[in-house]
Amino acid sequence: MRIRKIALKDNSQVAHLIRSTLEEMGVPKVGTAYGDKALDRMFQTYQRPLSVFYVAENGEEIIGCGGIAPLDNYDGNICELQKMYVSKKARGKGIATQLLEACLASAREFGFEACYLETMPYMNAAQGLYQKKGFTYLKEALGDTGHHACTVRMLNTF
Repeated sequence: MRIRKIALKDNSQVAHLIRSTLEEMGVPKVGTAYGDKALDRMFQTYQRPLSVFYVAENGEEIIGCGGIAPLDNYDGNICELQKMYVSKKARGKGIATQLLEACLASAREFGFEACYLETMPYMNAAQGLYQKKGFTYLKEALGDTGHHACTVRMLNTF
């Protein structure tokens, strides 16, 4: 398994991984990453400044992904952890930890002061990982990501 930056050829596998993971977890298709127009163009989406998207691959198969970008509709120096998912068969092997560490290292390298994320209340394993890596819970959303169904918000201040 290796972690690398997304390539153009990864777009369809990444979109499939994200959608299938969200379906498996019963996440609403509206108000979450499922409905994002960027899902089918992830490589292109993360070509803007201060953005990066990573994939975890096993051979030719993408088994995990996640990235950071400046937090939308927010006046401050905070990035957002975006679309971090690991396939069911690859969970429990430390892949999410490695992806998160790569994202946070890039956030610091880009000069962000903090990293924000939104998730679902029942994604307990993910929340546990985020807490272990320094994220704390927020009462209110920061910015406006368009993911109104994601009611758990967390922040890691560097």
